[in-house]
Amino acid sequence: MNVQIAVLCDAATDYGGKLNLLGTFDTIIVGGLPAVHPHCAVALRVVFERSDEGKHMLRLCFVDEDGKPIMMPVEIPFEVVIPTDAFQLSRNFIVNIQHLQFAREGHYAINITLGDQLLATIPLQVKRATRA
Repeated sequence: MNVQIAVLCDAATDYGGKLNLLGTFDTIIVGGLPAVHPHCAVALRVVFERSDEGKHMLRLCFVDEDGKPIMMPVEIPFEVVIPTDAFQLSRNFIVNIQHLQFAREGHYAINITLGDQLLATIPLQVKRATRA
């Protein structure tokens, strides 16, 4: 399996197997703390090979810099079945997140695992706006 894309963005859609992304980012500037980010999405594109066939559990865990979860983990059960006339299968995963809360400035991450294997980590920095 190969993770081709793992991003945090403003929005994402899957249109006929094509992953469409809008506004990828890795930093959020806030006016004060605690802060709430109204909406974002985690978008993944993963390519599976025949050896990956079977049932799987994809898990997304949003953590602070101490590794503590800031929201409930998202678990996505799915099955990989590669058609006989194909040698691989691409799959898009989109998780929309509403009202993401941040208690403090710092480094955050979205850890993406499949079973016990860490597939990707998406970094995020939350910074307080500086006054000009």
